[in-house]
Amino acid sequence: MTTLTRPADTLTRDALTVLQPGFVGTSAPDWLLRRIGEGLASVGLFGRNIASPEQLAALTAQLRAERDDVLVAIDEEGGDVTRLEVRSGSSFPGNLALGAVDDTGLTRDVAAEMGRRLAACGVNLNWAPSADVNSNPDNPVIGVRSFGADPLLVARHTAAYVEGLQSAGVAACTKHFPGHGDTAVDSHHDLPRIGVDPEVLRARDLGPFRAAIAAGSRAVMSAHILVPSLDAEYPATLSRRILTGILREELGYDGLIVTDGMEMQAIAATYGIERGSVLAIAAGADAICVGGGLADDETVLRLRDALVGAVRTGELSEERLADAATRVRALAHWTSMSGAAERSGGAPGTEIGLVAARRALTVTRGESYAAPLTEAPYVAAFTPMANIAVGDETPWGVAAELERLLPGTQTGSFTGADAGALALAEAGERRVVAVVRDAHRHAWMTDALTTLLTARPDTIVVEMGVPRSSPRGSLHIATHGAARVCGLAAAEVITGA
Repeated sequence: MTTLTRPADTLTRDALTVLQPGFVGTSAPDWLLRRIGEGLASVGLFGRNIASPEQLAALTAQLRAERDDVLVAIDEEGGDVTRLEVRSGSSFPGNLALGAVDDTGLTRDVAAEMGRRLAACGVNLNWAPSADVNSNPDNPVIGVRSFGADPLLVARHTAAYVEGLQSAGVAACTKHFPGHGDTAVDSHHDLPRIGVDPEVLRARDLGPFRAAIAAGSRAVMSAHILVPSLDAEYPATLSRRILTGILREELGYDGLIVTDGMEMQAIAATYGIERGSVLAIAAGADAICVGGGLADDETVLRLRDALVGAVRTGELSEERLADAATRVRALAHWTSMSGAAERSGGAPGTEIGLVAARRALTVTRGESYAAPLTEAPYVAAFTPMANIAVGDETPWGVAAELERLLPGTQTGSFTGADAGALALAEAGERRVVAVVRDAHRHAWMTDALTTLLTARPDTIVVEMGVPRSSPRGSLHIATHGAARVCGLAAAEVITGA
C-alpha cells in the first residue's frame, strides 16, 4: 500500500474530476447531478440527449446549476458525424468537403459558426476536429471525417478549424492522436495496428497535430491504435511513450489529453474499462471519455474506484492523478471565462454550411447528359453498413431534397449482390438517381452501378463518400460527405435549381 499525502476525499474528488461520462435522457438524472456535486467536472453528450436547441440549452443550464464551470462535451464534427442535428442531418459539410474546397478561411468560418451554435446551447468542449490523414483508402471509420490524404492540407485545415471553433469560446479536442488514418480496422470493433516506421509517422501523421498545437488546441484525443514502432505493447491511449514521450515532450503539448471512448472494443475487449482507465491516466491522459455505450452511475463509480484503488496500491501515482485533475479544472476555467463573453455576441451565419457544401461539389457530365431533371425520379440508395461513429439514425442521401424540389420523387434502399437488379425493378420507367457511399470499398455497390448503367445509361450517380472511383453516369456528383447540406447542394445541381 502507498502512503497518501492528500486526504482521501481529495483523492476521490480527483478521480471523479478526470471522468467524462455520458447519461441517458434529455434532462440530467439525479445520480449525475449528485456526482457533479462530489467533484465530477465533465459530462459528455450524445444524440440521445438532444431533442432541440432549446432543450439542450435547458439541459446545460441544469448542469451548471450544480457547477458553473462544468465541461459539457459533444462529438459534433459536422458532416456525417452530428449530434446537434442527429435526426435531420447536419447543416455543415464535414472535413473532406472543406478539404476539397481548400479554403482555410471558409474552414475557419464554418468552425466558428458551429462553435457559436454550440456555445449558444451551453456546450463548451467539442471532440473535434479529426486531424487524421486519410492515407488508407480502405479506412472504414475515418474516410470523409478527414480533410484528405495530403498531410499539409490536413494540417492547415486542422489549424483553421481549431482557430474558428475556439474563437466562439468552445474548446477544440483534436483527434485521434497519433493518427487513425492508416487503418483498415475500426477501433470501435477491434484494435487497429499501424505498421509504419517512426519516420513515416512523423512526416505524414504528426504534422496536423503540430499545427493544432501551434493553433492553441485546448485538448487532444488519443487513438485506440497499436503502433509497434513506437510502442509494441500498448495502444496509444495507454502508452506513456506516445502520450508523454511524443505528445508532451516531443511536440511540447501542455493542454488536456482526452481518451477516445473507453468502452470501444479496442480497449474494453483487451484490457477492460477499469484497467484501461488506470493505464491511460498513468500513461499521461488527463480525462477518460466513457458514455457512448456505458452511460450510468455504476460505470462512473467503477472507474472512480478503480483509479482510487490504483493510487492506494501504488500502480498509479497520486501526483499523476492530481496533475490530470488540475488540467481538467484548468480547461473548465478557460471555457467559463471565454465562453460567457462569446455567447453574448456574434451574428449567426446561417448559410455558411450550404455555401461550403455547394463549393465542395465535383460535377462531371457524361456524354449522355442532356439537361437538368424536371420530372420526379426514382432515387436508389445503395446503403452500406453504418459507421458506428456516424450512427444509423442520421438520415443521408438526396431523396428528401429531390422530393422537395420535384414532388412525387420515390426512393428505396438496397444492399447486397442483387441491389442493382432490384433497384431497376422498383424504378420502372422513372429516371434513376443512384446514391452511393464509398463505392470503391464495396464491390457489390460497384456491381450495382454497372447493372444500372448498362440498362439505363441516363442514370445520375451521386457519390457521398470518398470519391476514389472514376465518375460514371450521365451526371456524376461527388459531394465529399453525406451531410444534409451536401444532399441539398447535389439536388440543386440535378434539378438546375
